[in-house]
Amino acid sequence: MATLDIDGVRASFPSLESGYIYADNAGGSQTAQGVIDRIVDYLTNTNVQLGADYFVGTLSTQRVDEGSFTVAELFNAASIDEVAFGPSSTMIIENIARALENDIQPGDEFIITYEHEGFYIILLYPFVKNNSTLIIANNGPWKRLAERCNAVVKYWRPTPVSAENPYSVAYKVEELLPLVSSRTRLAAITACSNILGSVVPVEEAVKALRQRAKEQGARKVEVSVDCVAYAPHRKMDVQKWDIDYCVFSLYKVYGAHNAAAYVRSASLQTSLTSIAHHFLKVDDKPYKLQPGGPGYELVYGATAVVPYLKSLTPEDDLAVSYDAIANHEQKLLVPLLRFLTDAKQVGRGVRIVGTSEINLSRVPTVSFVVVGQNTIKSKDIVGAFDKKGGIGIRYGHFYAYSLVDNLRPKLDVDDGVVRISLVHYNTVGEVEKIVDVLREVLA
Repeated sequence: MATLDIDGVRASFPSLESGYIYADNAGGSQTAQGVIDRIVDYLTNTNVQLGADYFVGTLSTQRVDEGSFTVAELFNAASIDEVAFGPSSTMIIENIARALENDIQPGDEFIITYEHEGFYIILLYPFVKNNSTLIIANNGPWKRLAERCNAVVKYWRPTPVSAENPYSVAYKVEELLPLVSSRTRLAAITACSNILGSVVPVEEAVKALRQRAKEQGARKVEVSVDCVAYAPHRKMDVQKWDIDYCVFSLYKVYGAHNAAAYVRSASLQTSLTSIAHHFLKVDDKPYKLQPGGPGYELVYGATAVVPYLKSLTPEDDLAVSYDAIANHEQKLLVPLLRFLTDAKQVGRGVRIVGTSEINLSRVPTVSFVVVGQNTIKSKDIVGAFDKKGGIGIRYGHFYAYSLVDNLRPKLDVDDGVVRISLVHYNTVGEVEKIVDVLREVLA
């Protein structure tokens, strides 16, 4: 079993030296020293416009190009021509949705999950072209695309898995398939819920979805996967998953504040139409994804992410390192979930939002509410942590507005849930300190 040297891991993050407990990592991880070093090096030594013929310009261009190899490896994309950078995952998806407009017909159907509504920003990318059903997360852009093109939106809803806890919701593949019809064009799903912490079996879901779509006579179905809450914890594999679009945020995978996109080559050539101006066109050839949005220094900083991840295990292999991450994160779940689900806390009104099993079907993103006769607002629980100091957790709906709003019994969507989100640099000792504060607050 792959294991982590946790002391070595923590030594890679200068922010951890203060002893502060970062437990809001689903909102953004700490940045690895290697990434910081490369950003400083770029700004110090090669901070010039790309494409120039002089030495520094050539070196700068080469360094930024290296970023494409990094994210292609993280996605397991077939080519660097299938990947690009952007300021945020939401912005990237908005651009893809805009680029798809010419390929969507009235009556086409989109299947989307409830998470990650995102926020509305537009960034010009040289994307897009054709027509059918698409499922994609960060669902705001897809809902707006449906409105513009008179398409139909269907929701893959999470449902309870435990009779004792109505908030124990999870996505089930068998509840996705009835949504597929002959008009399905797009499916947009999350690989991992940023509220529930549950991992969706992407390969299984996509295979079943494509088979059902074929049986129904769907003309063209594309699948988009939001890996924002997945990529810090598990290895992505867009080829194995057989998907067309994918996004994740590098600032949640120990990098700086930018994001990356994967678009399958076939979709680039047959589904997307460029939303950029004509002068970005190159010799009438298929549009190549270009770095854009974030500063060049952030793209170069991203080149340190894969080396950092590979350094976590002696094998120097991404898959092995992600296995070690998953194994360590299971240890983090044990004290937290055992406390929140013990009989005393359940009697107190504590309810996990999502499943409470401690296994590889979930990551250490744990959300809960306190309901019943002795209700405590999520805001007040987090406020108690803030007052005590030294630990950062958070409350709210976390852009999964529809998911929280549709939970029953009804919750105050603005107060939302308490979310404690951990990653591999957290320790069991830190989790025990979090539990000690929860014990005081819930007493």
